Amino acid sequence: LGGAIFSAGGQVPTADTSLADQVDVAVTAYNNGLALVRDARKLNLPQGEVHLRFMDVAAQIRPETVSLRSLVEPGSIAILEQNYEYDLMSPAKLMEKYVGKNVKLFNFSTEVGFTEKEAQLLSNNEGPIYKVGEEIFLGHPGNVVLPQIPENLIAKPSLIWLMNNSQAAQNVEVTYLTNGVSWQADYVVTLAQDEKSLDIEGWVTMNNQSGATYTNAKLKLVAGEVNVVQEQNVEVLQAYMELDAVGYAGAGMPKQEAFAEYHLYTIPRRTTIKQNESKQLALLTAEGVKCDKKYEFRGQEHFYSGPQPPLTEQHVDVCLEFRNDEAN
Repeated sequence: LGGAIFSAGGQVPTADTSLADQVDVAVTAYNNGLALVRDARKLNLPQGEVHLRFMDVAAQIRPETVSLRSLVEPGSIAILEQNYEYDLMSPAKLMEKYVGKNVKLFNFSTEVGFTEKEAQLLSNNEGPIYKVGEEIFLGHPGNVVLPQIPENLIAKPSLIWLMNNSQAAQNVEVTYLTNGVSWQADYVVTLAQDEKSLDIEGWVTMNNQSGATYTNAKLKLVAGEVNVVQEQNVEVLQAYMELDAVGYAGAGMPKQEAFAEYHLYTIPRRTTIKQNESKQLALLTAEGVKCDKKYEFRGQEHFYSGPQPPLTEQHVDVCLEFRNDEAN
């Protein structure tokens, strides 16, 4: 549990945790591109000081809003330092880290098979430049092999903590805000042929560009213009994390609840929200809603108070009006 644990003589042990340790995840999405993520994981940690690398967080995380707590024994984990590492591994980054160092160049020949040469990477600006012996190679037609992964390069965005832990077996919950998760309500209205009733279907359209996938997540939606304060006012920003304190509803359509000056919709079933995915979820459905058709002309005041009449053709609007209440 909790991935691998490493320790060297006299050094603080290091533990890794990934999505393999996740036991629950919940997402509360606001309609301004902001989302609250609650990520619960089961870990087995050394007691005392330990470095914990918490991987698979959103790439657009706002690190100043991160909160960590123990679900086993409150207060059993104390964070001493926190870092957010996002210098992700890529071919260009790997080459950049090896400028001035030795690498191996492999080239395949149909006559002799693979040939290998030791080289020094002199530069990687607009293409690699190698020094082999006393000769300078501008590029190389084969493969470049690096002896090891350089430090400070990671495969996934990660939170790194130096913490003091008093419980070996831990259930922890990490809470943070991230950009890149948005939602909106879309509606489809079908008018009956007699124009006296209509059917309504409501959909929640979600778009996830946060840099993470949320698998089998509890989902809540908050409607209302949430004020995003300046980043230096961390205490006020973290107060928005409490907006999802209302419990989850049972089966059926999402339940609407009032919370402070906002409306909160709880999706009754879990769902997976993939990275770079647009997803639609059923919000409401109503059939046979009584409606009235009206013709309205909404003229501008200057049409009647000025000396000039309207210079363009004006049209009458056809409006459908219905009452939004339980009886209808």
